[in-house]
Amino acid sequence: MSFPNQRPRRLRTTPAMRRMTAEHRLAPAELILPAFIREGLSEPNPIASMPGVVQHTTDSLKRAAAEAADLGLGGIMLFGIPSVRDAEGSASLDPDGVLNKAIRDVRSEVGDELVVMSDVCLDEFTDHGHCGVLDADGYVDNDATLDIYARMAVAQADAGAHMLGPSGMMDGQVAAIREALETAGHSNTAVVAYAAKYASAFYGPFREAVDSQLKGDRRTYQMDAANRREAIREVELDLAEGADIVMVKPAMSYLDILADVAAMSPVPVAAYQISGEYSMIEAAAANGWIDRQAAILESVLGIKRAGANMVLTYWAAELAGWLKESR
Repeated sequence: MSFPNQRPRRLRTTPAMRRMTAEHRLAPAELILPAFIREGLSEPNPIASMPGVVQHTTDSLKRAAAEAADLGLGGIMLFGIPSVRDAEGSASLDPDGVLNKAIRDVRSEVGDELVVMSDVCLDEFTDHGHCGVLDADGYVDNDATLDIYARMAVAQADAGAHMLGPSGMMDGQVAAIREALETAGHSNTAVVAYAAKYASAFYGPFREAVDSQLKGDRRTYQMDAANRREAIREVELDLAEGADIVMVKPAMSYLDILADVAAMSPVPVAAYQISGEYSMIEAAAANGWIDRQAAILESVLGIKRAGANMVLTYWAAELAGWLKESR
């Protein structure tokens, strides 16, 4: 039997060999931790559909942020859940509202050691659960929503956010926010645009996490899962409007989109490993059907391999701990 001169299996013979020749690696600085804070809690509230994830109190959020900084994570993305909602999500604009206060609290805890990011969207704040205000016919009013996003962005920048994440998929949202930030003197506040955000069946646990009031769906403004080329158009629009980072969401079911975006984007590319992706792996692992740690590592590495420069994942802190242990 003859053997070829090129034998790829030679580079797989030991863990050290595989580690040395790995084409992609994960690092804590590439991981971003999404975190929820709910107004009025006296202790952290577990989220049933997301085992291990909680709605935070002020104190527990500060502890989570401090841990994230100590682990060397890249950032923390904050989502606020108010006690009172209305049709326009007015609590989002309150300087002392749950999200703006959380930004100040986290910045006071970690300073510049961790990128403090915040969600610019109305879905957590409206009594109808949509990402924008509704017109008389019950459709999301894009331009009226942009006005609120602009004010919301300035309030979050005033509170100390390093980076803002407009996630509502409103046309022109990045431009509106960028202009408002510049006018308010926040030229150094960055924008991570949820540029290709799809209407997905995998958001269910997140809706529990933010106590969403949504009835119906968001398919009139989030992207259709059938469309691939359209994602590039959306990314190009956000880049033209001044996005500093562009994001693909969800991640695992949209790795082709992520690879397309990574191939054309002149700015860093983020991907969000969403709640349903998290919950599927946790549920399968809890039933003993898969190796939990191996599945988590493989899933996030796959997102990195597809082209993400950074990954938002609910396992960010745990992953960072594993990565440090493996050094």
